[in-house]
Amino acid sequence: MVVLAASIISKTGKPLVSRQFVDMTRIRIEGLLAAFPKLVGSGKQHTYVETENVRYVYQPMESLYLLLVTNKQSNILEDLETLRLISKIVPEYCPGLDEEGICSIAFELIFAFDEVISLGHKENITIAQVKQFTEMDSHEERLHNLIVENKIKETKDIMKRKASEIDKSKIEKQKSEKEGFVSLPANGSVRFDNGYNDSSSTGGGVFGSDLNFGSSLESDSYSKSKSRTAVPALVPSKGLGMQLGKSQKTNQFLESLKAEGEVIVEDSQPIAGPLKMVMPLTDPVNVSIEEKLVVALKKDGGLENFEVQGSMSLVVQNKDYAHIRVQIDMGSNENLQLKTHPLIDKELFSKENILGLKDPSKPFPLGTPSLILKWRKQSKQESLVPLSINCWPSVSGRESFVNIEYEASKAFELQNVFIIIPLPSLQESPTVNQVDGDWRFDSRKSTLVWSIELIDNTNRSGSMEFVVPAADPSAFFPIAVTFSASKTFFDIKVVGVNLVNGGMPVKYGGQTQLVVDSYEIA
Repeated sequence: MVVLAASIISKTGKPLVSRQFVDMTRIRIEGLLAAFPKLVGSGKQHTYVETENVRYVYQPMESLYLLLVTNKQSNILEDLETLRLISKIVPEYCPGLDEEGICSIAFELIFAFDEVISLGHKENITIAQVKQFTEMDSHEERLHNLIVENKIKETKDIMKRKASEIDKSKIEKQKSEKEGFVSLPANGSVRFDNGYNDSSSTGGGVFGSDLNFGSSLESDSYSKSKSRTAVPALVPSKGLGMQLGKSQKTNQFLESLKAEGEVIVEDSQPIAGPLKMVMPLTDPVNVSIEEKLVVALKKDGGLENFEVQGSMSLVVQNKDYAHIRVQIDMGSNENLQLKTHPLIDKELFSKENILGLKDPSKPFPLGTPSLILKWRKQSKQESLVPLSINCWPSVSGRESFVNIEYEASKAFELQNVFIIIPLPSLQESPTVNQVDGDWRFDSRKSTLVWSIELIDNTNRSGSMEFVVPAADPSAFFPIAVTFSASKTFFDIKVVGVNLVNGGMPVKYGGQTQLVVDSYEIA
């Protein structure tokens, strides 16, 4: 048997796909296909029709014909078997079986026909094998492509990070030379070398045992006091040391990034103002209270999850005061789940609200934070949420207008507020029409960061409006929020710290703060 061509044509004889397996001119195959509709009778039930030179073996497929053109000497039973196999393969590639669908996957069908018929003769093959051979799926190739893509991505990330570091170094150098002040690090925290690990202060409230309430850790950026003591920076005299000026290599590096289509955003926002003089912690005992907030809000309104996770940790910096007990005031906190460390005397705590070791002869670890108390509470009261966010995206023509607003509870003064809004992939920064506070576009993460330094009684509510190319409203969710506060939800206080032997009071200090663990609107 010799199959001359395998074709799919319309009812009117229009050829959609045709694969020839022998040498044949275009004019001849077009003539054979154009003559076929005239040879097919409407009342006949046959699946083939013959002329003087060729035989047509065909099968109707909705508004199309699947057609094999063979010579008259071929075995018609084998031709019918080949036709049935091809008729099962075509719907695998084009379920619609219409002219537009067939034309859109014409090359895939030709490759499939080549797997079934070779040089006019049928191959011993199944439908699954045809799909496997045409896809030519290779695990090694996928793995290689993935490795190459990851290397390219890592290289671009390194380039952008290096460029950002160079720009920030130049800006910090220029600011320090102009102002003559020491600047805070970018995260606004100060680290003290006081002999224990968790020594980073983020502006929390401070308590202590004397009128000074311990060591002052408040950050200058959020202090309400107008008087500030500046720390002079050690600025080298001109002409000495390395100068960070405009480097030609740096400019070439940034230009090469821009030429590759990368968006270079220069962070020109001030990192911090002059730093208030902060003395290192000198108290022999430090007690820290921290509450972490987990909030999940619904974008259409309503509270999905609200949870407060609190902890109290103790750090002893002087071995002479390692045998101590901590007296606390629990306040009027109801339905609060409390849990003490296994080494803490639970009976003493339940009766007298005193935190001390079960074995009074043993000291607290020196220079290491010791977690002595934890508490936790979940609620469905939306009124407890310290910061509510409403986002209203709307599409107008080819643009999306996004209005977003916040409303803060009167119970807290929030610091370092960042509202992070995801955006569709953008090449350019969005157009911000109005904003209460500051904003920054992160092109790498495709997010818009709305920042407010301090939310107090003067700005309990605020809004922002920006415009981006038209996008689905769901593209602007989930919105993430971070902030900190010097007040906690539960009024748990340290009343005093006393020695185990003799009960003498011990000078102590510490801090209390509320931070965000997870805060999302989705």
